[in-house]
Amino acid sequence: MNTSVIRLKTSLQDSVIDLLNEQIAMEAHSSATYLSMAAWCYAQGLNGSGYFFKKQSDEEREHMLKLFHYVADAGGLPVSPDVTKIERSFEGLRDVFVKSLEAEIAITTNFNRISDHCYKVKDFQTARFLQWYLDEQLEEEQQARRCLEIYDIIGTDAGGLYRIDKEVYKLKAKESE
Repeated sequence: MNTSVIRLKTSLQDSVIDLLNEQIAMEAHSSATYLSMAAWCYAQGLNGSGYFFKKQSDEEREHMLKLFHYVADAGGLPVSPDVTKIERSFEGLRDVFVKSLEAEIAITTNFNRISDHCYKVKDFQTARFLQWYLDEQLEEEQQARRCLEIYDIIGTDAGGLYRIDKEVYKLKAKESE
């Protein structure tokens, strides 16, 4: 199949397309991981936390698709990633929260790396596009930290898990209002 000449002409440099495709894969993996966390929470009877991570999964998929469309709209070739090695069991709810925060920090680090590269190669359009993600990541990290704070403040004694689950649910329920 011949590639259209229109698709051969893009302002995106190959190095930028490669980095954006890596981020697409990272977002897809994050979405699948959050869905796995949601499933684990639901299986433990932690429906509020399950709801929280299901919503996180949906958001990560939206982030992936926004990147995918950006590459495609700019004339590049976005890659639909393979998603493998998704963790399915966790040591407890705190472990889920810790892994969530670690994942968000890794995503922020990667967006910073891509943005830095864009400035170095003078791709200011993509750098500007990525600013939305950098702003979003600040919120994502804050929310992941808040889940850990809620867990540590309430503790698991005397119905603590139930209270933690209710508070974590509220974090996403507020966004839907």
